[in-house]
Amino acid sequence: MKVGRCVTTRSEITWFCSADGKSFRTWDPATAEQGAAIKVQRFLAPALPGKIIAVGLNYRDHATELGLALPEDPILFLKPATSVVGPGDTIVFPKQAGRVDYEAELAVVVGKRCKDVRKEDAPGVILGYTCFNDVTARDLQVKDGQWTRAKSFDTFAPTGPWIETALENPHDLGISARLNGQVRQSSNTRNLIFNVFELVTFISSIMTLEPFDIIATGTPAGIGPMERGDEISIEIEGIGTLSNSIA
Repeated sequence: MKVGRCVTTRSEITWFCSADGKSFRTWDPATAEQGAAIKVQRFLAPALPGKIIAVGLNYRDHATELGLALPEDPILFLKPATSVVGPGDTIVFPKQAGRVDYEAELAVVVGKRCKDVRKEDAPGVILGYTCFNDVTARDLQVKDGQWTRAKSFDTFAPTGPWIETALENPHDLGISARLNGQVRQSSNTRNLIFNVFELVTFISSIMTLEPFDIIATGTPAGIGPMERGDEISIEIEGIGTLSNSIA
């Protein structure tokens, strides 16, 4: 099942659900009840997270690309909720930045409040999965040492197009990024160093997770710069495609 947020043809903002990504009904996130059929005008960011917990250096091919050793524990950082935009929204190239990169990622959307989750219980606290672009001002990341400024600009967390709640195996999904139609990243979540359930366990041992919090699980090899006027598309097998333009 796909769930998320949209603007209907009646200009109403609502939650939706869909079995096939073609026909849609209203959906209540509190009860999971389905309602009347609707027509979607445009999709919004599928969730408004209280926090975004992102993971650095979590693909083996990306570590190889950078010539770095595999980390012993997940490397975590935070992105603000104000960086979230949805499919079709514009990524704004900040005037402070000289280089802005795409980073294709599988995102986990938390389904319930939880703390100290055991690995075997992790699937039960996950609402579903979505596409995520961890947009990064690379020159500022290098300059600052700390990552907060480089990854926190408004529009630097495109998310969507919806949350897929019925993925049987999040650890065998093709993931790619296309810049102006050209493939720049192509990998599989089999290459994750710390898998989804291990990340939920590790992160929830540190902080309480709340409904609709996002865990961005890291990016594979092939990161690179975008320019104003470009279009970037993140595609994940079993979920869909998230596309945004840069201005």
